[in-house]
Amino acid sequence: MSSSSLEAFERELAILILFRHSGSEGILVLIKASMLRNILSILLFFLDFSALFSRESSAVCSPNIYPVSHDSSSCAANHCLAAWYLARVGELEATDTEDPNLNYGLVVDCGSSGSRIFVYFWPRHNGNPHDLLDIKQMRDRNSQPVVKKIKPGISAMADTPEHASDYLRPLLSFAAAHVPVTKHKETPLYILCTAGMRLLPERKQLAILADLVKDLPLEFDFLFSQSQAEVISGKQEGVYAWIGINFVLGRFDHEDELDADASQESAVGRRRTVGILDMGGASLQIAYEVPTSTSVLPPKQEEAAKILLAEFNLGCDVQHTEHVYRVYVTTFLGFGGNFARQRYEDLVLNETLSKNRLLGQKTGLSPDNPFLDPCLPVGLTDVVERNNQVLHIRGKGDWATCGAMLSPLLARPNTSKASLNGIYQSPIDFNNSEFYGFSEFFYCTEDVLRIGGRYHGPTFAKAAQDYCGMAWSVLTQRFKNGLFSSHADEHRLKYQCFKSAWMYQVLHEGFHFPYDYSNLRTAQLVYDREVQWTLGAILYKTRFLPLRDLRQEGVRQTHGSWFRLSFVYNHYLFFACILVVLLAIILYLLRLRRIHHRQTRASAPLDLLWIEEVVPMIGVQVGP
Repeated sequence: MSSSSLEAFERELAILILFRHSGSEGILVLIKASMLRNILSILLFFLDFSALFSRESSAVCSPNIYPVSHDSSSCAANHCLAAWYLARVGELEATDTEDPNLNYGLVVDCGSSGSRIFVYFWPRHNGNPHDLLDIKQMRDRNSQPVVKKIKPGISAMADTPEHASDYLRPLLSFAAAHVPVTKHKETPLYILCTAGMRLLPERKQLAILADLVKDLPLEFDFLFSQSQAEVISGKQEGVYAWIGINFVLGRFDHEDELDADASQESAVGRRRTVGILDMGGASLQIAYEVPTSTSVLPPKQEEAAKILLAEFNLGCDVQHTEHVYRVYVTTFLGFGGNFARQRYEDLVLNETLSKNRLLGQKTGLSPDNPFLDPCLPVGLTDVVERNNQVLHIRGKGDWATCGAMLSPLLARPNTSKASLNGIYQSPIDFNNSEFYGFSEFFYCTEDVLRIGGRYHGPTFAKAAQDYCGMAWSVLTQRFKNGLFSSHADEHRLKYQCFKSAWMYQVLHEGFHFPYDYSNLRTAQLVYDREVQWTLGAILYKTRFLPLRDLRQEGVRQTHGSWFRLSFVYNHYLFFACILVVLLAIILYLLRLRRIHHRQTRASAPLDLLWIEEVVPMIGVQVGP
């Protein structure tokens, strides 16, 4: 099976396991998600059953099909992995709102184009202060995520801030209908505003937030205060995204299986976290964990590093450091796929028109003499318009030349410590790191090329080059024949050549990833669900809530100990009382007996005297 077919088939499978038994042929078992629950118990039974008969048996998990942590080099812990996967499958079930032990939380993502509310839930904390809350996204009766979106963005209320609460009312009413009424007063609500609100003057931002804080508590009973409505920075958003991805991947679990390559600086073992790369239409973001101790930097770079680094503790106790993380996060505005294309077109337009004026040429001024664009498929025609200036272009399909033309857009100085736009970048240990690429990183590899998943630089470069070299007519025919992903559209076909070259340049020239780097996985979903930065936000915002459960558990344990002690004490007291009563009865009986004996002895002389007096009278003779 080809790599592209394997990655496409991956979405239809839950696990691939190869059993090998001595003296028998290998059996390839493909377990679909719908069959996983029924078969997994049998699978684990066989794993143990072979050990009973001392037969050699092993299970090899394919990391491409079973997207578990790559910390372990073998599958010695199949039971733990299977149980963990079953827990993830359980997350796709409808949330049991009848369970009184569930807690709920709400996060409103106020973006530039619209606002969305996400409803999360979690059971009581397990009592281990080293573990985080097990937060999941709530699902309705149809097992669909409980989320609602409205348009436009909240920034549209800039001139009428008094209507901000009215704007969010549909979202909160939606959430109130799903969260049990008895839980409303203890359900925290967080309203976090991003890009759209950042563009507004601070005065207008504060006016909108003030209206929310004033009016929403009058209508809804959620746990909501002034500190829970804010405009977050791009850095915060990146940190929340990093937290969410690593939480879903289980990289915050400090259990038996730990990364052998993890840093030994911490007193406790910890799994290796993953970095994230996210290229949207307008911006690009990178976030990854860096060592707690870095090399000495020049003053300017040290100051830049402090701005770009975020250190935080996800644990509920500040004294415990196993959940302290130091993350480098940067957002590059204008480096997204669509915005980069606009910048490229501006560059081509200006350079071509300048050459025309200097050399007296007419390149691109008419369809008959177009500018040959190496970043478009062969034969594709297009028009670039800027300020009443028109440039006619035709695709040339030269992927290598396209990459060379894109290099200046990276704005990278000649220094090993800087990345895109001359911004400082913390060193990455590429021999001991793992990254996930989202959005354009996935679209560029999967929608057309069908090689999403495990990224391999040379393979991607060859596939992208072959695509660019195809005629536009051939590509459109293939599209009509359904040879591309169902997510692909004409826009993707048109700009795939450019975006693949841009992604390649950003990754290897901008972020300095080695061309043979093998620990990058491009993805759209993680365990069949889209991971939002809002998950990381609520994890961070509620990090101290386990203290409440821990204290309540301590009170219960103290009460339980007192109750057990009281029970034992009362038990012995009861028997002691019985003994006292019995002893009292015995003493009372003995006293009665002594009294009786005393009375008996006192009456004995009188009887003898009476006998002595009576007996002689019997022996007296009466005269004649």
